Amino acid sequence: MKDDGYLDLSDHDSFSNGVPHNTFERIRKEDPVCWTEEINGRGFWSITKHADILKINNNNKVFSSAKGIRIEDQTEEEYLARRTFQETDPPEHRITRMMLAPAFSQKAISNYESMVRDLAKNIVDDALENSEFDIVEKIAKQLPMMMLGRILGLPDSDLEWLVVKGDALIGNSDPEFTDHIVDKLDSSQYRFMPFRSPAALDLYDYAEKILNGEIPIDKNGVLSKVLSTNSAEKVMQPHEFKNFFCLLIAAGNDTTRYSIAMSMYQLSLNNKLIVDLKTNNYWNTCADEFIRLASPTMYFRRTATCDVEFANKKIKEGDKVILWFVSGNRDKEVFIEPHTPIISRSPNPHISFGQGGVHFCLGIWLARMEVRIILEEVVKRINKIEPLSEPTWTRSNFICGVKSLKVRIN
Repeated sequence: MKDDGYLDLSDHDSFSNGVPHNTFERIRKEDPVCWTEEINGRGFWSITKHADILKINNNNKVFSSAKGIRIEDQTEEEYLARRTFQETDPPEHRITRMMLAPAFSQKAISNYESMVRDLAKNIVDDALENSEFDIVEKIAKQLPMMMLGRILGLPDSDLEWLVVKGDALIGNSDPEFTDHIVDKLDSSQYRFMPFRSPAALDLYDYAEKILNGEIPIDKNGVLSKVLSTNSAEKVMQPHEFKNFFCLLIAAGNDTTRYSIAMSMYQLSLNNKLIVDLKTNNYWNTCADEFIRLASPTMYFRRTATCDVEFANKKIKEGDKVILWFVSGNRDKEVFIEPHTPIISRSPNPHISFGQGGVHFCLGIWLARMEVRIILEEVVKRINKIEPLSEPTWTRSNFICGVKSLKVRIN
């Protein structure tokens, strides 16, 4: 680990060269439930140990998602305009989730394996036509983008544009993804938009065209099933669908892309991993290990619904409580050699998908499959990955990812 001093966790710049793991390690050791001052905000509690994160994540009555899942404060008007089912608690959350869950179940996702395999083969073969390339752009980005389109039922011709807009949403603090940097410019005019981003306007317009039948969607895709549901409990209203669509485009692509990117980065740092994967059947365990190291969604926020004492700290009603998954995934009380990729690690109780609570990621099975299969197809074709440059990282304290990594392939 590089020595990152003791950095401000509320500042996106603290993460612009990668996760400040030394800072998190010090906090876990010295004050694992600590009050954290915030730039232009009222501050928040940082929860950094694996066990504490699980406890809070499993107590939605006291620690609610219904005031937002990111650090920034929102007015009630902003929250109501921007929210998706991520920002709800049971029973409302359960109703929407149950409408979506069948399409993302382990059984349903297993039906996509041959499709994922075929796409992965083509992606890797195309990339390896050159010996030097950006492995994030040519490999890590491609498979999640293509599978997102097929799962949702969207036209292939629109996927590149949709991913650009999704990057602008979820990467709203990174100048490479957007001209409207959320913490540098006045974004008040977009305060009712998801992620406070003007890119949401374009995605709203696209979603409106889906609703009006102007953009054809596959009748077997998730979007068609959502719009045709006859559930007596839940009918998704137009504005709710638009927010939901923004969420799917942003979260449905980036988290898996950055998990694959971390996999490629780790292989480039230690080519012995390639040898181990060629000679041992570590495919399922290695996928989870690389996802643990990636921790693509670094945190989710909860808000205290009442005064509560937790870990000998007095948390007040309305306080923001940040569950740092990226820190819990490096907790040495849970993970031996937490900063080392151990591709045979089992069990691997990582929390990269928000495990331990009702909000765990619906895409967990698809992400695991994509990471595993792309690794299989890469490793069977190569002997060595040599980095030609340092990776570039997202400027964000919310999404962690290698944006670019130029490599030479042997």
